[in-house]
Amino acid sequence: MLARMRRSAAAVHRGFIEFVTRLAAPNWVFVTGRMIGEQIRVDWVTTPKMLHQLLLNRYGHSMPRPSNTRRSATLASLAAELGVSRTTVSNAYNRPDQLSPELRRRVLDTARRLGYPGPDPVARSLRTRKAGAVGLLLTENLSYAFRDPAAIGFLEGLAEACEDAGQGLLLVPANPEREDVAAVHRAGVDGFIVYSVPEDDPHLAAVLQRPVPTVVCDQPRVDGVDWVGIDDRAAATSLARHLIDQGHRKVGVLCMRLGRDRNDGFVPVQRQQNAQFHVQRIRLAALAEAFSAAGVDWSTVPVVERFDHSKTNGAEACAQLLERSPDVTALICTSDILALGAMNEINRRGLGVPKDISVTGFDGIPEAEQVGLTTVRQPVMEKGRAAGRLLTDSSEVGRSRSVSLETELIIGQTTAAPRTTETAWYGF
Repeated sequence: MLARMRRSAAAVHRGFIEFVTRLAAPNWVFVTGRMIGEQIRVDWVTTPKMLHQLLLNRYGHSMPRPSNTRRSATLASLAAELGVSRTTVSNAYNRPDQLSPELRRRVLDTARRLGYPGPDPVARSLRTRKAGAVGLLLTENLSYAFRDPAAIGFLEGLAEACEDAGQGLLLVPANPEREDVAAVHRAGVDGFIVYSVPEDDPHLAAVLQRPVPTVVCDQPRVDGVDWVGIDDRAAATSLARHLIDQGHRKVGVLCMRLGRDRNDGFVPVQRQQNAQFHVQRIRLAALAEAFSAAGVDWSTVPVVERFDHSKTNGAEACAQLLERSPDVTALICTSDILALGAMNEINRRGLGVPKDISVTGFDGIPEAEQVGLTTVRQPVMEKGRAAGRLLTDSSEVGRSRSVSLETELIIGQTTAAPRTTETAWYGF
């Protein structure tokens, strides 16, 4: 009753003021006040325009009206309708194994008839302190997860592990050139999978501040945090030895981003050694060690970095390198995507792979296998599965765990012995 009286009074007040402001001339001034002795104390001065704005600020553009729509049933009203406890209704949704199939069917049928939508997931989350979802932190734009072949494979494996554990999956993208960590703080998840981020990434720091379990995939290695990855040093060394055994000494490298700062160009040795993306740092260090052992001065080897990861960037990096070092006989790429782009640029220049330049990649994505790229195949789907299992397995809480997966060197059709002066002269 009191609420209805307040709504009626507000409606009268609003209607009166609207009537007055429409009737008044624009240059009118409204004054309210009171006499105190022989003085007038002014309490309020306003114009029609100001009065109308005040009205809108107070009441909005429309008055609240009682709804004639039927209210949805609640858990309590459904329980009363069925003559069962509220726990029984809750179990029909959350613990169906606690009810007979017949009773659960009766609860759900009645719920549909009464328009009961089921337990409020937000309220349930607050009550149980569980979100029922795993967060995947990507320091990339969201579209990267659905565009990059290696990321797609990882995402598929992680999704399978989440399905097995009855968990949802929430993608938490973070722009690599921004430090806004709000997305991490807002994520309603029970744990995080961190997918390949630099050591100094602020989003990683924000994740580690959350009181939830975390698993890092690939990079970085963090003390006390579960990790899934591969032996990047051994994998890169196997590629280097393959090229060295074929006789290559004039090589160039195309690598993925080494830090959070954008650099699309040649990389000095110091930047290679100080890279914040430790996967790239380890691969470059392994290549440098292997070729140095074969008599190559690594400081003379051209290394070109690309911040963005695409075939277009691989082609551009290849062009940049060949302009400075046209005599290289092999290009080592730290991903298959960069290698495929480099092959496009080599072919565009009228050169052949591997007739003129050998090319290697890293990852073993399907397109690389289709073109016969020499590469390192890593189990990206199994990475996702392993990361998901580590996160959802609470049997070994209290100690950090590491899973290192096997890789395989795939000798394809894009590497061969370098051409000598004689073979180039005779065209063999």
